[in-house]
Amino acid sequence: MRGVRMGTRIEADPMGQTAVRGVYVAGNVTEPMAQVVGAAAQGLMVAAAVNADLIEADVAHAVEERRAGHGHQHGGGHGEVDVAEMFEQPWWEERYGADEAVWSGRVNPRLAQHAADLVPGTALDVGCGEGADTIWLAQRGWHVTALDFSAAGIARARAHAEAAGVADRITWVQADVRTWTPPSAAFDLVSSQFMHQAPAVRGPLFDRLADAVRPGGTLLVVGHHPLDLQTGLRTPGPRHAMLEMMFTAGEVADGLDAERWSVEVAEAAGRVVTGPDGRAIVAHDAVLRARRRI
Repeated sequence: MRGVRMGTRIEADPMGQTAVRGVYVAGNVTEPMAQVVGAAAQGLMVAAAVNADLIEADVAHAVEERRAGHGHQHGGGHGEVDVAEMFEQPWWEERYGADEAVWSGRVNPRLAQHAADLVPGTALDVGCGEGADTIWLAQRGWHVTALDFSAAGIARARAHAEAAGVADRITWVQADVRTWTPPSAAFDLVSSQFMHQAPAVRGPLFDRLADAVRPGGTLLVVGHHPLDLQTGLRTPGPRHAMLEMMFTAGEVADGLDAERWSVEVAEAAGRVVTGPDGRAIVAHDAVLRARRRI
C-alpha cells in the first residue's frame, strides 16, 4: 500500500471498523504479518460488514422518507418507533402492560461481571424494569433501591422479587429519573444498565447518580456503544436519533471529578450476540466503573 511503511498497523475492531465511522480496513493494513488466506478471510468478513452497514443506511433512509409522508409509528407496533415516545412513561406502561415478558429475566452480564466481587451494602438500580438486576443483587445480600418510572414495570419486578424470596431487601421507587434526585452519598453501588437519554439530560443525570455514591462506593454505567450502529445490529429508531442516545465510557468518565473519583474501567467491551439475520456478530458495550475516593 503506497505511503504506508512496512509494519504500520491501523487499529480496527473485529469487524474491520476503524475509529473513523464508516471507514473499514482489512488484511495487511490492520495486520502487517497476515498471510494471504487469513487476509482474504478477513476481507470477506469486512465486506459483509460494509454491505450490512450500507443496507441499514438505505433502510433507515427509506423509513424516514416514508415517515415524512405517512406519520410515525407508535409504541406497541412493529418496526421502528418514534424515538421521542420511547423515552416517555406511556410507551413503557403499554409495553410492560402486555402479556409477554419484555426482557430475558437474566441479570445484565456487565453487572454480574463487575459487581460479583463487591462487598454487599446498599445499591441503587436505575431503570430496574422487570427486576432481574435488582433481584440478582438482593440474592447476593444487597439492600436495593429499585427505580423505574413505569408502574407496570415495577409491579412485574415486585412480583418476581416476591417469587424469588427477596422482596424484603428491596425498596421500590416509581419516579422519572430525568427529574428525580437520589439522596447524596447514600449508596455503595449505583448501577445504570443500558439507560439511554439525550445528551442534554444525560450529563446532569450522571452527575446526580455519581453524587449518590458514598465514599468508597462504586459507580457502574453501561450502555450501547456507538460502534453498534456499524455492526448490523437492528435499532428501534433512525440511526441519527439512536446515535444521539448512545455514549462512550470516556464521555462518562470525562464528567467525573478526577480528585474525587478513580476510574477503574472505561472501555468498549465486545460480546457476541445474534444479529438480525441469525448470524453471530460482535456488540459493543460502553462500560464505566469508577470508585469514589471522597
